[in-house]
Amino acid sequence: MFIDTLSAAEAAAILHLNVKRVQRLAREGKLPAARVGRKWLFRRAELGRLLGDDAPARESVPIQMSARNQLKGRVTALLMDGVMAEVRVTIGDQELVSIITRSSAQRMRLQVGDEVVAVIKSTEVMIGK
Repeated sequence: MFIDTLSAAEAAAILHLNVKRVQRLAREGKLPAARVGRKWLFRRAELGRLLGDDAPARESVPIQMSARNQLKGRVTALLMDGVMAEVRVTIGDQELVSIITRSSAQRMRLQVGDEVVAVIKSTEVMIGK
C-alpha cells in the first residue's frame, strides 16, 4: 500500500503557511504529522481533510504573477535524470526548453501533453538576427 506523504515544505505550500509554523504546529500536535529522524512527514489525505472538500479546487486556482512574459504551450517531451528535469514546451510553431528540478516536475505531476504556462522573467532579453 502506498501512502502519499509530503515534506514540511510541501505541506506549508498547500496550507499557505511558513515552513517553521507548520513544523511548530506538528510539534505541538495541532497538525497531524509523523517525525522520521529530523524530518516531519505529512499525509496528503489528512491535510486534504483539514482543508475541507474544496481542497482540490484550491490547488487549481490560478495565481497572479508580476511577470508579463507568460506563454501558453503544451509539454511535448519530458526527460528526468538525477535531480533535474528537461521540459520541452511547444508554443505555436516554436519550442522552448526549460530545466527545472525533478521534484518540481513530480510535484506538478507534469506529463507529455499537459497544457502549461512558460514564465520568462529576466532583466535582459537578447534578440539575434
